[in-house]
Amino acid sequence: MGSLRRLLEIAAGSLESALAAQAGGADRVELCGSLDGGGVTPSFGMIALARERLRIPLYVLIRPRAGDFVYSPAELESMHRDVEACARLGCDGIVIGMLDAGGAVDVAGCRVLVAAAGSLGVTFHRAFDCVADRHAALDAVVALGCERVLTSGGADSAEHGAAVIAADIAHADGRIALMPGAGLNPGNIGAVARATGARDFHASAREFQPGIGREGPAGLARGHWRSSQELVRRLRQALDAET
Repeated sequence: MGSLRRLLEIAAGSLESALAAQAGGADRVELCGSLDGGGVTPSFGMIALARERLRIPLYVLIRPRAGDFVYSPAELESMHRDVEACARLGCDGIVIGMLDAGGAVDVAGCRVLVAAAGSLGVTFHRAFDCVADRHAALDAVVALGCERVLTSGGADSAEHGAAVIAADIAHADGRIALMPGAGLNPGNIGAVARATGARDFHASAREFQPGIGREGPAGLARGHWRSSQELVRRLRQALDAET
């Protein structure tokens, strides 16, 4: 397999999810908070513990809130501080994405975060699926020095957006990696690999964990979603079968 091995990144919404991802054979973890809302920057404590306990690369989502990807100066300052904290903790990379109101990459804002990251790797997240011109946006992300772009091809899932992702990969022409993500599971990840030709893949591999605490008022759920070691293992096996 060697250098041709496809890489599996798991979006982990907790320390337990990150450890399950590692145990299941993931190659990298993207640590997030509030995955149910699309993900935000996790707590300092979660990042610090994940860095202490993971042996695989750790990337951290830098996103101050849910919603769109057009950020205020105060939000940019907050993200800048979070990137600096990740660098101090010895994380391997960060995951960012900023747009302007017209749907172009906010190059000036992203440069601030890339500069703060220093030697850390940088992934551009699914803000990319909200851009007005994918090829122009991809060129901008390449110029920023990002390693990869997470994308569903602008569709509701990477499976449905596979043809667009393949076109993005052709346009990138080896300058940057395109990483399919959204809706990937052991049953479709192999087909997406074949359709896109991508080498990096992103999934959450989550299962619902029923709560064990006392039930409270309506709207206060007792259970939560957590990455499953077994689902990660099956994703890894499905990718290896395509190598």
